[in-house]
Formats: sequence, structure tokens, C-alpha cells
Amino acid sequence: MAAMVRNPLYEALQNAVRTVGPMLEQIDGDVDRPCRMFRSGKVWTGPTAKQFDAQLNQLSARARTSAQAIMDELRQALSRTPTEVTEEEAASIRRKYGLA
Repeated sequence: MAAMVRNPLYEALQNAVRTVGPMLEQIDGDVDRPCRMFRSGKVWTGPTAKQFDAQLNQLSARARTSAQAIMDELRQALSRTPTEVTEEEAASIRRKYGLA
């Protein structure tokens, strides 16, 4: 039986989840703070402001949905990827994806 080693693709996906997750949370926070400030009524008021708020809310929701979809895809890819592969498979994966 061939010796099994850590799958470099699995490790790369793990690193992506660890890197992208906090970035997406930061983006969410960076978008949420200005939205809350805008809705406080101290920034801008009136009919045009309400229209802008609706658009801002829609874009914010779309950004959250997209961020969640990215994390879901990464986690699904990670769950489908074996943690260990043969040395030959690992070498092939490294070549295919340019992994060290």
C-alpha cells in the first residue's frame, strides 16, 4: 500500500478559510458601521436619504449574501477534499495548483 501524506489541496483550502473568513467579517463590519450611522438620522434625512438608504441596504445585503456564498463554497470544497493522499497524488496536486 502506498504511503499517505497530507493533501496539499486540503491544506490550501484550510488556509483560504482561515484567511478569507476574517477578511469577510471585517468587510461586513466596515459596511455595517456606516449603514448604522446613516440610519441614525444624524447624517442625512429626507426623501432622497430614504431612497439612498434603501439602495444602501440592498447593496449591503447583496454583499453579505456574496460573502456567505464564498465561505460556503470554500467549506464545501474542504469537506469534499481528502485530508490525505498518496505521495504521487500530492506531487500531482502541487504541480496542478502551483502549491509548494
